[in-house]
Amino acid sequence: MKVYKTNEIRNIALIGSAKSGKTTLSESILFNGGLINRRGSVDDGNTVSDYREIELERQNSVSSTVLYTEYKNHKINFIDTPGFDDFVGEVVSALRVCDSAVMVVNAQNGIEVGTEIHWRHTIRYKIPVVFAINHLEHEKSSFEETLRQLKQQFGNSVTVLQYPVNEGVSFDSIIDLIKMKMIKYSDGGKAEILDIPASEKDKAEELHAALVESAAENDEALMEAFFENATLTEEEMQRGLKLGIINRGLFPVMCVAAKPFKGIDLLMDFMISTLPAPNEVPPTKTVSGRELKCDANDAASAFIFKTSIEPHLGEVSYFKVYGGEVAEGTEMINGKSGNKERITQLFVIAGKNREKVERVVAGDFGAAIKLKSVRTNQTLNTAKYADEIIEPIVFPEPKIRMAVKAKSSTDDEKLGAILNEMNKVDPTLMAHQSKELRQLILEGQGELHLNIAKWHIETIDKIPIDFIAPKIPYRETITKQAKSTYRHKKQSGGAGQFGEVHMLIQPYTEVMVKPTEFPIRGTEEHEMPWGGKLIFNNCIVGGAIDARFMPAILKGIMERMEEGPLTGSYARDIAVYIYDGKMHPVDSNEISFKLAGRNAFRDAFKNAGPKILEPIYDVEVIVPEEKMGDVITDLQGRRAVIMGMESEGNYQKIKAKVPLAEMNRYSTSLSSITSGRATYGLRFSEYQQVPTDVQTALLKAYEELESEED
Repeated sequence: MKVYKTNEIRNIALIGSAKSGKTTLSESILFNGGLINRRGSVDDGNTVSDYREIELERQNSVSSTVLYTEYKNHKINFIDTPGFDDFVGEVVSALRVCDSAVMVVNAQNGIEVGTEIHWRHTIRYKIPVVFAINHLEHEKSSFEETLRQLKQQFGNSVTVLQYPVNEGVSFDSIIDLIKMKMIKYSDGGKAEILDIPASEKDKAEELHAALVESAAENDEALMEAFFENATLTEEEMQRGLKLGIINRGLFPVMCVAAKPFKGIDLLMDFMISTLPAPNEVPPTKTVSGRELKCDANDAASAFIFKTSIEPHLGEVSYFKVYGGEVAEGTEMINGKSGNKERITQLFVIAGKNREKVERVVAGDFGAAIKLKSVRTNQTLNTAKYADEIIEPIVFPEPKIRMAVKAKSSTDDEKLGAILNEMNKVDPTLMAHQSKELRQLILEGQGELHLNIAKWHIETIDKIPIDFIAPKIPYRETITKQAKSTYRHKKQSGGAGQFGEVHMLIQPYTEVMVKPTEFPIRGTEEHEMPWGGKLIFNNCIVGGAIDARFMPAILKGIMERMEEGPLTGSYARDIAVYIYDGKMHPVDSNEISFKLAGRNAFRDAFKNAGPKILEPIYDVEVIVPEEKMGDVITDLQGRRAVIMGMESEGNYQKIKAKVPLAEMNRYSTSLSSITSGRATYGLRFSEYQQVPTDVQTALLKAYEELESEED
């Protein structure tokens, strides 16, 4: 395979709703470029993109697939992405490294959930978009209705480049408004270029005039040429279209019927003639602010945007070269860890197909295997910029959490290792062992996301698992002062145990008033790992407790704060004053005072107006306006406090604060309420006191649990 120059490369993300036909379109692009000699189908389970076992079983994509083909002395890299929002991480990473996107829209269904969701991600990355209206061969297809929806939803910058002449089961012809010709396809997909028929002449000329004007608006010189000549040449139109596309001032609409192989050549011609090369889009920045312009003469720099684990290959690291070139044998340095990596085997990969290459230049995609310690989102550099880090992909926060447990405890360690490997491949699937909750917590983007992970663990790795509702990380604290005295005394022959502690506790705040009834001889301030503080004050006078036992008392208190007296949750924000006690000349020791301190703290805590705090999350729901009332009603039923609403395009963004305890399976509920058209994100905000009825229920549940364990 030849080495392509930067200006001969196109990097394109195929995005859109599930069942819009992205995978079938990918097959047609690969076939038209000659990478494959026979097109597979999703129904037959033999496509290049969907080759993983779960995708064959479900007949839709759950992971993005990096593909490439060669076409008219250009290399087209493209990424076939999943359509479901549960796999949004795959879409985000594709948009991060591609220079433009083709939004595939099903002409039978018009704008769908995936269309809307993926569009919002293109706004975030400011990526150029082309609309490819697919499935024009179906009897229920409607190009005009789909176009109307696109303009209504995304604005008048949606611009027709092509339209079908006879859509439906007899679809075979497309009017090209740039060339002002009709392209007619045989059943085998062979194109014949014809003059536009008289019946379409007026419509084509009207749309052509609008297209010329749209192209001219993107450049002053083109506007002058337009005013002077009342039109533009084909070359001038392409230049204007490219400028408009790059600036997101123009979103072309094209026609394809991927399954019967019609319109594919026109789409690919447009990709290489008008969509931007990697060095024609705004530069990528490093964390330090250096700009990378995809210049082959710059120092070599490669960004790892995807990791997969493939049979017979192992771990594959996909990267985009942002500067210089990467060749086999290149020594590179991980900008994050400083570890050295040697590129021993270099490939370009299309699904299961791979081809060895000597080098990959700036702007191109490549893949390396058996790198020692590289993860997605890391940067590899040559020595000149060894510690540079390209701005990482910002993956969405988890939306759903479940506790996961192996049915057999002997598989627990293996399960943890598997989940760690799965996170390498999918950074939006995260697992951690919660010491606080005593559960292995799995977090993801939705129930489907977690269920696919469960399928993988049980089917591929052969470990049966259960999903369990996760516990809530409550916190415990107090609202008033309280005193307690506890004597620990134990005699069992020989040396005994004795320690007595007198303690006062009060809520810790920045402006708290300290008690004045006893002097404070020393203060220790401890930041708790789970948030909040413990202020430990030594107020002992006259040697009632020897100073050597104070650390033991502190340790006992810390242990009890780690397992709060109310529900076993972490305690926080408490000031403790040890003001008196007693010792025994023989029986007093550290364990005695640790237990005395622990139990004195427990007793004082229960008399200090104890309260339970719950985690509150900031939740943002993006919802169609007509569904806003239903969503707000549902949120209020979850004890949400609505903080505000604002418009976001044709959608409304609802901002609310919601207790985490009320967010279990919210993704399923929201999807049901809005027919899948809403999406949401959540982020931890603060801890707030639970309502009295909730606290009563939590205390009762904890008491029942303790009695069962006893």
